Amino acid sequence: MKKIISFQGELGAYSHQACRVARPGWAYYPCISFEDAISAVVKNIATEVMLPVENSIYGRVADIHKLLPESGLFINDEVFVRIEINIMVIPGTSLEDIKYAFSHPVLLGQCKKFLKKNDIIPLSSVDTSGSAKLVAEKKDPSYAALASGLASKISKLEIIGKNIEDDPSNRTRFIIMSKNKKFERRDERMMTSFIFSVRNIPAALYKAMGGFATNNVNMVKLESYMVGGSFNATQFFAEIEGHPEDRSVSLALEELKFFTDYMKIIGVYPAHKARLEVNSR
Repeated sequence: MKKIISFQGELGAYSHQACRVARPGWAYYPCISFEDAISAVVKNIATEVMLPVENSIYGRVADIHKLLPESGLFINDEVFVRIEINIMVIPGTSLEDIKYAFSHPVLLGQCKKFLKKNDIIPLSSVDTSGSAKLVAEKKDPSYAALASGLASKISKLEIIGKNIEDDPSNRTRFIIMSKNKKFERRDERMMTSFIFSVRNIPAALYKAMGGFATNNVNMVKLESYMVGGSFNATQFFAEIEGHPEDRSVSLALEELKFFTDYMKIIGVYPAHKARLEVNSR
């Protein structure tokens, strides 16, 4: 039976591109929303789900961090994808013909210089691949789409400008989740993701983080978000370098438990090779 990986967006989206990079030969299952993509795994329609969590220019994808704890799924892998933005049109259209460009607001914000230079008016759309599909259906040379090369092939549009993004270092980090808890060591360099809530005592967060510093564990991410509609109930999402069985990590997590009401590891996975490239800049 062919394995299936779900993602949010239409075929040709950057999430679809990430699926092709990380899971070549699998079947790809497009979904309308992140919730639907996660639900596809929960309902056994898909084996895994590909989710974008942060972009090097735009920052974190806010919806995802709220969905992670509630999903019941585990992070198995991470993927970094270089976001190459192209302007595409119906065949035969010149750059001078274009008056409007459709794309997701995040992508439009990453191409401000190009759009301004060419007097193109940005128009927001639900997603990038959907923008390409819309331009193909309009068949109007005054409209263009900003999307991936894959989207241009699927919608049969012509790329007249490659890599038009303002910042060439633009990358998006994706995580792959499934029902399977793959916590074994699969590589020398491992990452651990977990969620926790601190006890209601003075300086609880400061004390909780102390164990990572004293045990020389590098915390690469710490983000907070409200839960249950309360301003007092704050939950944290954290990511550290290392495996839970490493002595330093084990000691740090043990100390964390003294100052938390709740802590759950939701992913142990190999550090993607792109981390070295990103961190070396």
